[in-house]
Amino acid sequence: MPITEILEKNCQMFGNDTALVEINPERSEKRRTWREFDLIESTASAYFRREITWNVFNEKANRFANLLLSRGIKKGDKVAILLMNCLEWLPIYFGILKTGALAVPLNFRYTSDEIKYCLDLAEVDVLVFGFEFIGRIEEIAEEIEVNRQLIYVGNETCPAFADSYAELTANCGSNSPDIKLTDKDDAAIYFSSGTTGFPKAILHDHESLMHSCKVEQAHHGQTKDDVFLCIPPLYHTGAKMHWFGSFLVGAKSVLLKGATPKSILEAVSNEHCTIVWLLVPWAQDILNALDSGELKAVDYQLAQWRLMHIGAQPVPQSLIKHWKEIFPKHDYDTNYGLSESIGPGCVHLGVENIHKVGAIGVPGYGWEVKIVNENDELVQGSEVGELCVKGPGVMKCYYNDEAATAAILRNGWLYTGDMAMRDEDGFIFLVDRKKDVIISGGENIYPVQVENFLSAYPAINDVAVIGLPDKRLGEISAAIIEIKKGYTCTEEEIEKFCQQLPRYKRPRKIIFADVPRNPTGKIEKPKLRKIFGGEALVAAQNNG
Repeated sequence: MPITEILEKNCQMFGNDTALVEINPERSEKRRTWREFDLIESTASAYFRREITWNVFNEKANRFANLLLSRGIKKGDKVAILLMNCLEWLPIYFGILKTGALAVPLNFRYTSDEIKYCLDLAEVDVLVFGFEFIGRIEEIAEEIEVNRQLIYVGNETCPAFADSYAELTANCGSNSPDIKLTDKDDAAIYFSSGTTGFPKAILHDHESLMHSCKVEQAHHGQTKDDVFLCIPPLYHTGAKMHWFGSFLVGAKSVLLKGATPKSILEAVSNEHCTIVWLLVPWAQDILNALDSGELKAVDYQLAQWRLMHIGAQPVPQSLIKHWKEIFPKHDYDTNYGLSESIGPGCVHLGVENIHKVGAIGVPGYGWEVKIVNENDELVQGSEVGELCVKGPGVMKCYYNDEAATAAILRNGWLYTGDMAMRDEDGFIFLVDRKKDVIISGGENIYPVQVENFLSAYPAINDVAVIGLPDKRLGEISAAIIEIKKGYTCTEEEIEKFCQQLPRYKRPRKIIFADVPRNPTGKIEKPKLRKIFGGEALVAAQNNG
């Protein structure tokens, strides 16, 4: 069934229950609860807070849907969302879906040029944007408003080149529009993370979105009594599809702005959160804050927190080992997925398999997996090959890009570009991105393996291993190492620690610097290659 029917069901069954809470600890305002978005002041808390029920959620979605329909938006049109996480985000998303149009979430880090590129590629008809993006949209407004409507969401004065969301929706009907939808109708266009170049437009239908709901709930057993803490940006499939498990059962969810250790623990404590999805850097920051004494777990109400899970990037075994030392009662899971496979869950570890930490796991609910070599043959035993997945959550195509679609979709299988291997028990281990494999003197070096090894060193907070050009070997491996706050470390110490690795796997160059990650936690290796690769190329040429 179309995913919009879940919202209707939640409204009927749990209408007066809280659906969403927004928290922004950085805003020094009094606590606010929102019912129909009318303010009720209270002095109960020092941070900004507002909430809506399932009734209000559905009503706001209907109002926005009816607004779009009144402005000529029809089935198959596209409506882009450029907002920071807020209470308006998801009602707008579902309002779009209710019209039969496609929701097109945009990365909040996009520059003006990237925004225009994505709007053009996806053939967007309406852009909904927030206060933070006024400057960027103003730069391109004359170019993009010729063929598009611009709608502004925010309490501040609406810019002259846009129309006000609040004013427009105030007089729209709150009844659900009578638009017939099917599982096979197009639903959303998501953009790839763009870590390897300009983002691609990924087209999904309603069946994909529904499958994501079922996968997440099957893996993590959400019930109506759970409370999900959502920290990552909603424009990305990861955050939203993990929320889908709570959405499916009508459970409360909390949108947290800001990902400091203190704000996360406060939100878990104050909102009685039971499930938290973290990225590796956030989990590491929490551990560092607890280890240093900056924060103390006993100061927070954390007993109800039952599940911590991580996705979006390989997870160091040392991190989870340490996490379980501090939170021994937590279930843990890791999830693997791509925006092309409607986010996380096509492979997952499973809370019952914590003894296999380090693996990304086994095929997820309703998914098939295979690993193939360069000849598209199944690999044998523990050989490394390309990971491929198949299931109801695979994208329909890269929108307006037949060549790119053909390169990644073959006979229903999605070729992920990730290199993987299976152990004797059938668990899948991610080795690296196909494009990130370093070939040094004829030897294949898989950076993730070296990164996992180095992450166990006590002074290392984060690490990325990349290939740099070398005249003699073609490439050498370089480790960019970010040191924990309050620690010191030398190149000699790292080299000594690396003596445990086979010689060819040892980093040839040690660089102490910050490790950049995108909003979904992935290391931005192209950026690191750009920063450090030029120096290495000059050195290689000089050595030649």
